Amino acid sequence: MDRRRRSPLRRNPRLVLWTSVNDATRAPEVALFIPCFVDQVTPEIGRDLVSVLERLGCRLRFPEGQTCCGQPAFNAGYRSQARAMMRHFLDVFDGAEAIVCPSGSCTAMARRFYAELAAGEAKLEEQARQVCPRVYEFSEFVVRRLGVVDLGAKFPHRVAVHDGCHMLRELRLKQEPRELLRRVEGLELVEIEDAERCCGFGGSFSIAYGMVSEAMAARKADALEASGVEYVAACDPSCLLQIGGVLARRPGRVRTLHLASLLARGLE
Repeated sequence: MDRRRRSPLRRNPRLVLWTSVNDATRAPEVALFIPCFVDQVTPEIGRDLVSVLERLGCRLRFPEGQTCCGQPAFNAGYRSQARAMMRHFLDVFDGAEAIVCPSGSCTAMARRFYAELAAGEAKLEEQARQVCPRVYEFSEFVVRRLGVVDLGAKFPHRVAVHDGCHMLRELRLKQEPRELLRRVEGLELVEIEDAERCCGFGGSFSIAYGMVSEAMAARKADALEASGVEYVAACDPSCLLQIGGVLARRPGRVRTLHLASLLARGLE
């Protein structure tokens, strides 16, 4: 049987189906890794993530035992607490074929820093080596793992991209979100000044250095407003909350959207 006939996107002639450009005989099973910010503050991002991945033919599951990945504790210097959360994460996601997260920051925690936390305990080190390479940021998974760049979405607006620090500097991901946006029908992708500059959130940094954090966010908002864009898209909910907080206090009309939410809207 031709698997492409069963794809929920078969009605979209512009989509290059994952099953048609890879040798695999089935769509991948994806374990959803939902960060605290999404779970507690922006659940719509989680729903949009599910919507897009299902439209791509992925088989999804949500491991209900998952908790925080441990990044706040790790960044604050509470290594033993972070190590305990890492151990739990590795147990929960052990055996997953692919683990997809709508946050570059939390993805980087697992992929880049778990090895450091696991050091010195052979069994834990091996578990981290097995699980962590299978953790993907959303745009990375779609573009690199599935090989899809054109979802057939439509979004007739001027859009800028904010490059989150962990996404850019730890995961080395910059082009993947842009590759997806460039193929969105009607979307004009605008590169803003200092797109790679930090928005000032940085987790506990925004609390410990509030005035500096606010000044950094204001500079990012200035660049967005000067560019004339209608939306800024990003792959980290925390960055969007930081930037959106500043923009909401201004008379301008720039709005924030997670990449998954933008694509989900474009597929409606």
